[in-house]
Amino acid sequence: MGQDIEINATGGGAFAAYLALPESTPAPGIVLLPEVFNTNDHIRSVADGFAAEGFTVIAPDVYWRQEAGCYLPYTDEGRAKAQALRAKLDTDQFANDLGDTVTALKARSECAGKVGVVGFCLGGKFTYLSATRHEIDAAVSYYGVQIHEYLDEARNLHCPILMHFAGIDPHVPQDTVDAIQAHMGAWENVDIHLYPGAEHGFNRHGHPPYSEAAADPAMQRTLAHFHRLLG
Repeated sequence: MGQDIEINATGGGAFAAYLALPESTPAPGIVLLPEVFNTNDHIRSVADGFAAEGFTVIAPDVYWRQEAGCYLPYTDEGRAKAQALRAKLDTDQFANDLGDTVTALKARSECAGKVGVVGFCLGGKFTYLSATRHEIDAAVSYYGVQIHEYLDEARNLHCPILMHFAGIDPHVPQDTVDAIQAHMGAWENVDIHLYPGAEHGFNRHGHPPYSEAAADPAMQRTLAHFHRLLG
């Protein structure tokens, strides 16, 4: 079980984050970014899972500027609320908050120094932006939305990024994956994997549309990526 902490934002204010610690610290750090539903119980369980693998993990409240502490369930009502909050989210502003999260993690005594970022859906988009805007050491994006809208930033990519995409995904359709692949797929520091038959959200263990056939190899690749680059 983790604990809630507070992170100071540049320019004023503070926001909550979930901190999960491994058995032994200091350890490599991971910032975990959620789906559109924010840092709910499922995402906290994912944080706990990475901690069990030997990482110090922080998962921030993405919507703290819109409605602090709003962590949403996988229901129709939760989805509607999540989309309303996402519509009010300022991409550049939260990218700055994400930079503060990275800085806060690096400063903690439980963090050994190197930090990676992993995110799902909305969090996958911000993982990519973190890899182009922040001083991080590794990135993993799961079915990140809207990445194709920021491909002009790919030239600023300064850490290796692993990208997982679902074969059946109306939020990230095949032509979008193709555009990302065409733009940066051949780069040495970019590793893209497509999981045929899997749907958007395939890593959501215990909730539809979880797919063990996609989630297991994706997580194996993710852990190998982080262990190699973060130590």
